[in-house]
Amino acid sequence: MPSSDDLHDPDTGNAYEALNEADDPRWAYGTGFADPLDGVDTRVPEGVDGADLAAYCLMLGDDALIMSHRLQEWCTRAPELEEEVALANIALDLLGHARLLLSRAGAADGSGRDEDTLAFLRDEGEFRNVRLAEVENGDFGQAVARLLIFATWRLALLGRLAGSRDPVLAAVAVKGLKEVAYHRDYAAGWVVRLGDGTPYSRKRVVEGLESVWPFVGELFIPHEVESRLAAAGAGVDPSDLREEFDAVLDQVLSAATLTRPVDAVTAAGGRSGVHTNAMAEILAEMQSVARAHPEATW
Repeated sequence: MPSSDDLHDPDTGNAYEALNEADDPRWAYGTGFADPLDGVDTRVPEGVDGADLAAYCLMLGDDALIMSHRLQEWCTRAPELEEEVALANIALDLLGHARLLLSRAGAADGSGRDEDTLAFLRDEGEFRNVRLAEVENGDFGQAVARLLIFATWRLALLGRLAGSRDPVLAAVAVKGLKEVAYHRDYAAGWVVRLGDGTPYSRKRVVEGLESVWPFVGELFIPHEVESRLAAAGAGVDPSDLREEFDAVLDQVLSAATLTRPVDAVTAAGGRSGVHTNAMAEILAEMQSVARAHPEATW
């Protein structure tokens, strides 16, 4: 598996550096420039199916996009201003990931669809995000419980994806590792604080964990696209992530004096376009302006 220093194409240079050339320190990664993949070699690596690569990028991009939307909904609602800022920054990080991944999807399948088309003009059944990202927001205890689960899983995924044969995926993963490590640590800190706090705070985080835990099993069920790309050295088999995920969760829950909820039997859903009722509500809000004015420029 190549390291981040090996992400080099003889014609265009280092993909990681190319993605950072336009980075503006005032913005989250991926949100400060017009074309996320400007100057980056987007050719599909030899031996990797372009349609599979595009589908995989949609999966990872949709995860980030929908989770970002849910976190954005905490603006003006978090317990303190500091937490509003923190959650908004995490949402911006994930929005940046989504921009890059959706743009990569449109380049990989040759369709030429841009990030806006993929985000705003697809129907519910065309989205491939895991259902954990879309379930309705509860209270703050549920928010940090879900973020802990999502970020722990995604951090394990990005750690392996940094060795992808696709230089764009590898570069996105290398950069995203630093951000998602913060997301995980932020959520873990709050889970420990709530779990080992007052009886009321403990009750809120316990109920939050129990409400999102039924969606955990889906995170580790490989879709056929994920399996094929993992075999081709471009993607990650999510079933390989469970051991690392469990080790981190056990450590956090132990510090929080909490016990792990009972695992539920979970079938794959979001990766195949099968979603909860909450997904339609998200898309109705997120896509309304773009669908009402499809030819508008901003």
